[in-house]
Amino acid sequence: MSSPALSGAVAHHPWWESGVIYQVYPRSFQDSDGDGIGDLAGVLARLDYIAALGVDAIWLSPVFPSPMADFGYDVADYCGIDPMFGDLAAFDSLLAAAHARGLKLILDFVPNHSSDQHPWFLASRSSRDDPKRDWYIWRDPAPGGGPPNNWISDFGGSAWEWDARTGQYYLHAFLKEQPDLNWRNPALRDAMMDVLRFWMDRGVDGFRIDVLWHIVKAEGLPDNPPNPHWTPAQTERDKLIQRYSTDQPEAHAIAADMRALADGYGERVLIGEIFLPNDRHARWYGAPDRPQVHLPFNFQLIENDWNAATLNRIIADYEASLPPFGWPNWVIGSHDAPRISARIGEAQARVAAMLLLTLRGTPTLYQGDEIGIGPVDIPPDRIRDPQHWRQPTLDIGRDRSRTPMPWDASANAGFTTGKPWLPLNADWPVRNVDAQLADSDSMLALYRALTALRRVTRALAIGGFAMAVGDSDVLAYERWHDDDRLLIALNLCAEPRQLLLPVGVRIAEVLASTLPSHPMDGTLHGDEGLVLRLERDD
Repeated sequence: MSSPALSGAVAHHPWWESGVIYQVYPRSFQDSDGDGIGDLAGVLARLDYIAALGVDAIWLSPVFPSPMADFGYDVADYCGIDPMFGDLAAFDSLLAAAHARGLKLILDFVPNHSSDQHPWFLASRSSRDDPKRDWYIWRDPAPGGGPPNNWISDFGGSAWEWDARTGQYYLHAFLKEQPDLNWRNPALRDAMMDVLRFWMDRGVDGFRIDVLWHIVKAEGLPDNPPNPHWTPAQTERDKLIQRYSTDQPEAHAIAADMRALADGYGERVLIGEIFLPNDRHARWYGAPDRPQVHLPFNFQLIENDWNAATLNRIIADYEASLPPFGWPNWVIGSHDAPRISARIGEAQARVAAMLLLTLRGTPTLYQGDEIGIGPVDIPPDRIRDPQHWRQPTLDIGRDRSRTPMPWDASANAGFTTGKPWLPLNADWPVRNVDAQLADSDSMLALYRALTALRRVTRALAIGGFAMAVGDSDVLAYERWHDDDRLLIALNLCAEPRQLLLPVGVRIAEVLASTLPSHPMDGTLHGDEGLVLRLERDD
């Protein structure tokens, strides 16, 4: 049995292909000093938990010095650590301790924009003649006055901010406190490549690259065309098609340069945050002789409806879009997306965990999803996300995905001795890590069982893949490696469905289930997912 998706694949599989990545949002993981905000010492204290989860790498959301206008995605120093989180010595201790446990550490690199408090921008803003003026994107007003073009910030409002001191506008794809860097300037490019060198010299194992498809803008900065399909239910940004403000050809050359630099350090992974249709998304892999990022993040399990027909289509289309040398990847949650249990309910979130950890490719888990944190109410006076306040009628705030990790039933769930910066999930006294460690049927137990199964089952870690026939509401696919053949069958509804086996095989073993074990009678129970080992029915 062979898979077209694996044609041209090399025999060697780097760690990030067979591995599982775990995203840590440091502000909300573990507080060590009682200020209500998580920190690096807190992550260090919980490394054994992460290792026992069975993951291979930690992706650490930004911990660089920052005014925190966008909670660290407004960087004021790319080569430091914000005192809120610790210092470089604390980072080095965390890195060494992670490596000692066999864990890789991936940093969040933010190349599209800096903070408006970064020394580079302060210099750029000081005078039109400053040497760093062109490190950012400045333009004169439009001929009739007002912003230079019609571009809209991703957070709403114009993407241009007027600077009275120098009489020009500067571009910001996000908040005005996040001015866009000018990657067409060679000196800026060199400085940012030096940032990557700084951290790789320190021993980090790769980078998740924030909004990579934004980093170059079209020459001349023409107006973006209107979106004829826009409705008021969409964000203001979506009034326009971002034809000239994102995904420019020159950005691919920069990604290739980043990859060449990373490859010079050995097996360091580059993960690109890229929201694009499949055909444009796949281009970010580059070419065999000029590769770009290893993993252009694939968000389709977050962005689409949760039903068998939709998932069957997006999985098949995504696999078909990949270049022969491209390795797939999947995510079901992040600090920017609604939590999976809040979106589809806890029963189906268990099915989603099985889907994530058995599809072909690299899975990324988001902290808290492994214990099934669901809807969290954030009182108006506790809302912190600037995106909410820019477009409050859309209810798109991200705070509900960033609430603190509940560790136990002690005060503040063991997260802090102070006041948590965001509220905890309301059910934290019973939904916490300690409670789930004591429950063999918990969501956490399921995640740990699935990651353990991936480690010992090459068919899941690096094997072939093909969609299979399933009953209505059932998503089914096969995985294999050498003579080991598996069937994954996922019931995406609450009612029983028939378990359909491929012709000529029978069930040899049930390797994993989202439900407590029960006799196999040819039926998938409601909300049930199964990983089955098959054998020939001679």
